[in-house]
Amino acid sequence: MEYLELLLKGLVVLFPFAFCWMLITYKWSFRKTEKEPIKVLVTGAAGQIGYAILPMIARGVMLGPDQPVTLHLFDNIKQANEALNGIKMELIDAAFPLLKGVIATTDIVEACKNVNIAVMLGGFLRKEGMERMDMMSKNVSMYMAQASALGKHAAADCKVLVFAKPSNTNALILKEFAPSIPEKNITCLTRLDHNRALNQIAKRLKVHASDVKNIIIWGNHSSTHYPDVNHATFTTKNGERLVREHVADDHWLKTEFINTVQHRGLAIIKARKASSALSAASAACDHVHDWVFGTPKGTWVSMGVCSDGSYGIEPGLIYSFPVKCENGKWSIVQGLKIDEFSRAKMDATAKELIEEASFAKSCLNEQ
Repeated sequence: MEYLELLLKGLVVLFPFAFCWMLITYKWSFRKTEKEPIKVLVTGAAGQIGYAILPMIARGVMLGPDQPVTLHLFDNIKQANEALNGIKMELIDAAFPLLKGVIATTDIVEACKNVNIAVMLGGFLRKEGMERMDMMSKNVSMYMAQASALGKHAAADCKVLVFAKPSNTNALILKEFAPSIPEKNITCLTRLDHNRALNQIAKRLKVHASDVKNIIIWGNHSSTHYPDVNHATFTTKNGERLVREHVADDHWLKTEFINTVQHRGLAIIKARKASSALSAASAACDHVHDWVFGTPKGTWVSMGVCSDGSYGIEPGLIYSFPVKCENGKWSIVQGLKIDEFSRAKMDATAKELIEEASFAKSCLNEQ
């Protein structure tokens, strides 16, 4: 009995010390396992989409809830310096746990230093009465300079997402002038068009967008892109079903559906008197998230990537394909059957991209 009493007294004395040791060990273990911050560059950060995407990245929407980030904010307009500093102050004031630092600058070299991911929102905006080719000529020199800075100063494994229109051709210019960045690491955003198509189909079938998968956006991020549902499915209580069979309206799928998705951006501008910002920011986060973490098994997404000749598309073009992602890399889904209607649509948007690429090269020759 005396032995038991002594043992209990000893435990009472030692317990506080043991508890403190456990707490110190836990904290040290946590410190040791905390991830290094990923440096994310956002160009055009003073714009609407920049304002929408920055808090999403800081909250972990893009890179996960346990991944610290350092944000590099850049805008090529000198007058944007004050606005960038204001956004920086807001990000700091929001006290995001994952946000480990903010750099706000109009110096592209400083902005690109050691970045791991670059989200290229910045570009010369198309104004009323301006032709698409006029906008392209303004963007050529801008993307030459940004490509050069990224190639020289970004991290060796930097992943680049180009969104600023014309995004496919801007990505092509960036690829040409940043040869040190692997072409597999340069993509453009068609996920916004992909998400729009998912939601139009979900609305038609009266299901949630998350129940629909494997829609494809082929081609250019322009009004010629082709939303293809021939391989798309949706989930029901009785398993997966083909979208085309259940919509059962080829006329709608070939006319109203395509037109709605292709011109959704214009409809939003008309409604809110400003271009898409929230949905664009969300789509960019989706794009990078799936690229880094992988697409779910049996699922693909749409990404503008460098063509390897798949589906008869000219090699070297930045063209939107269905892709699967795994271990931080994308691959084009192969072996899908293409009907005559789809072939014509895919070739039409490819033709536009070839014309844009030719025009961009002529602009480069004038530099």
